[in-house]
Amino acid sequence: MIGVACVLLGYSVAGSGRLEWLDWSNLLVLALLFLVCESVPTLLNVRQAAVSVSFSAALAAVVLVGPEGAALVGMTAVLSVRPGLPLVKRLFNGAQFAICGYAAGWAYEWLGGRARLPDIAGFDALIVPFAGAAAVFVPLNFVLIAIVLVVTGQADQVPLRGLAQFMVSYLGYATFGLLIAGLWTTVNSISAVLVLLPLFVARWAFGQYLAQQRSYDATIAALCQAVETKDYYTRGHCTRVSLASGMIAQEIGMGSERLRAIRYAGMLHDVGKLGVPTKVLQKDGPLTEEEFAAIQLHPMRGLEIVRGIDFLDEAFAGIMHHHERQDGKGYPMGLAGDEIPEFARIIAVADAFDSMTSDRSYRGARPVEVAMAELRKGAGTQFDPEMVVAFIKAVDRDGWEPPRKVVAPPADTVETTAKDHDDPTVPIQVVPER
Repeated sequence: MIGVACVLLGYSVAGSGRLEWLDWSNLLVLALLFLVCESVPTLLNVRQAAVSVSFSAALAAVVLVGPEGAALVGMTAVLSVRPGLPLVKRLFNGAQFAICGYAAGWAYEWLGGRARLPDIAGFDALIVPFAGAAAVFVPLNFVLIAIVLVVTGQADQVPLRGLAQFMVSYLGYATFGLLIAGLWTTVNSISAVLVLLPLFVARWAFGQYLAQQRSYDATIAALCQAVETKDYYTRGHCTRVSLASGMIAQEIGMGSERLRAIRYAGMLHDVGKLGVPTKVLQKDGPLTEEEFAAIQLHPMRGLEIVRGIDFLDEAFAGIMHHHERQDGKGYPMGLAGDEIPEFARIIAVADAFDSMTSDRSYRGARPVEVAMAELRKGAGTQFDPEMVVAFIKAVDRDGWEPPRKVVAPPADTVETTAKDHDDPTVPIQVVPER
């Protein structure tokens, strides 16, 4: 509706000559170029969400046919032939592209740009106005999308930092719009055909990035599932530790790349259990020194298992050292204070918290308030006080949903851990070997 209003506003000033100069043949070619790109987007990991490079054609329209023409080009998104796209989504796309194109066109003209075929000799003069148009178009596009995600309840599926990264990428790809306008000056509308190749290369790059992320996530999920099959009561533990670690990381202002890495580290922090004998993990009663040593080695086993996965990067340190303690009494290396990597200090808090607030075979889940009190009690000795404070702030602000109550499985069909090495309130008993 707002997009239509923008176009009507353009026509309302037609009497002053703003639309008389429009080259409708160029407008048609730009609209077709936009429609082709819009019809073959790259799907995201959010229901009914996708990205395309069609905005490049809309920005070219800003230069070649002005605000009104750019709005008309954007409105062709309503005619997208993308399979399964509902009408309401088409209408939204058409409206939001019309709004963005119209606003970008006015920014372009306000900065001194003129809507016409560029003059090769004066092409440099287009750069600043075009940059201004792109700086309006791309953020406005993301704001409108963010509003819809919030309204439809999908905002939690898209990390804000991820959106920010996409916005920076979009600003880079916006230069294709200037390329189209430049080619238009020399080879006219044939430029639409010439520019399709780099546009679809850009689309392919988007797709490869997203496919890579999905592959990473699938790899992590498979390893977590393998770990959690060893204990009925710890199912979901890796995912919750990943979530809690991400909450702490965001609270202390960690960047997007490191935020992704800490979430991976949280998912895989216990992968080393795959290298610990099941009979040791599930032993009922005190452990021998040799058995406890096997458990203490699980962080190192975890590093051995995942060290060949290059994309984990800094996550290795979190996996290796998440059982170190601030007082130096942890394992496997007895690091203390700032010697402990930041990732490990984060995961230690998240790991202990989820262990305390989850059901175990030997006790029920403790209330969140009780677990928080234990974290405060252990701050400075077992846990990094900064990470404890950050996590408490994050939970107070965003809340925490404890896992569902676990129904005890039949004892003769499922083996469960008798003690949990992650639970700071129930330390594992070790007896000397005879």
